[in-house]
Amino acid sequence: MRDPKQKAARAHKPRRFNMLDKLRKRYRWSWLLWVALSAYLFLPALPSLRRSSSGSEPRPGVRIYAYDLPPRFNRAWVDADARCARHLFAAEVAVHEALLLRQRRSGLRAEEADLFLVPVYVSCNFSTPTGLPSLAHARGMLAEAVDLVRADMPYWNRSDGADHVFVASHDFGACFHPMEDVAIAAGIPEFLKRSILLQTFGVQGRHTCQEVDHVVIPPHVPPEVAWELPEPEKAHRDIFAFFRGKMEVHPKNSSGHFYSKKVRTELLQLYGRNRKFYLKRKQYNGYRSEMARSLFCLCPLGWAPWSPRLVESVLLGCIHVIIADNIRLPFPDVLRWPDISLQVAERDVASLEAVLDHVAATNLTTIQRNLWDPVKRRALVFNRPMDEGDATWQVLKELEAKLDRSRQQGSKR
Repeated sequence: MRDPKQKAARAHKPRRFNMLDKLRKRYRWSWLLWVALSAYLFLPALPSLRRSSSGSEPRPGVRIYAYDLPPRFNRAWVDADARCARHLFAAEVAVHEALLLRQRRSGLRAEEADLFLVPVYVSCNFSTPTGLPSLAHARGMLAEAVDLVRADMPYWNRSDGADHVFVASHDFGACFHPMEDVAIAAGIPEFLKRSILLQTFGVQGRHTCQEVDHVVIPPHVPPEVAWELPEPEKAHRDIFAFFRGKMEVHPKNSSGHFYSKKVRTELLQLYGRNRKFYLKRKQYNGYRSEMARSLFCLCPLGWAPWSPRLVESVLLGCIHVIIADNIRLPFPDVLRWPDISLQVAERDVASLEAVLDHVAATNLTTIQRNLWDPVKRRALVFNRPMDEGDATWQVLKELEAKLDRSRQQGSKR
């Protein structure tokens, strides 16, 4: 005969199991509710957390529509001479190609755009067969392109060109002439005075050729320059101070102008026989390998304050020594030029050796470490397609900031 106590115990077990099941269900629902609430509150913040942890920045949201102009304004020049897309003025080509690819991938339509790029390659024919610069065709080409845009699209007329972007990648930007006095006399074409110019030329303070809304951009250097030589921090640097380029013995040429304001002539006179200075006047295709061997790369002004050496030296890890008064440099928020370069006044060229000796004995390592930062090198290169943080990316960020300020000012009116 079975024990009645065991029977009673078995009779109570289902009830206990039922109670446990109810508790489990209650906790399960509470747990699911907690997960759902956490997801609702926490997940929207994930993108910003991911950006802050990785160090990357939000992708520029400004929408730029590149007009489809006839090839005679752009592609025909590149097809006729491939050098057009690779020389120091080729930012006009690189920006156009990068933005056009971005536009195709996103499916952007003109009516959705914030800004409009007018892609006219005026610097493709910058060097004539004689080697002398020529921009005589620039104003006519630009005027013809603007007339075409006015006739075929409604967007120029609604803002008088204020939301239109042009690239002026040669010496004196919006004035479209390589000689400063002639550029100043010619001034900025009237039809461009309300537009935005991307230009390599920039100086501190007022200047006739930058009296227009503009963004200072770096000169074009082929992206592979950053890959073709040893990583900057691994390069053997056996040259103290380097410069290769035009140095006039008698700087007043046939035009009656003093080239480089005589700065390069003074460099040659003062340091041409100094063994610490590697100064060469003749052209040499392998000069970048010389830069990669140098501690300091001299970047004196030419006809204009800027030079492609500014970009090349950063890519190759050589501390660039800027000798160009009042120069305005691209993307200062990202590059922080005082941390990666030296600036010597034009009048102080005679003190250059003492300045370089002092830096070499004190904070050379710190400047090199700042200079070798890949973020800084990337910001000076125009990639096709655009890469996160590269020069076109930085241009978009600056244009986006202009739009934001414009909208804020508009809302206050």
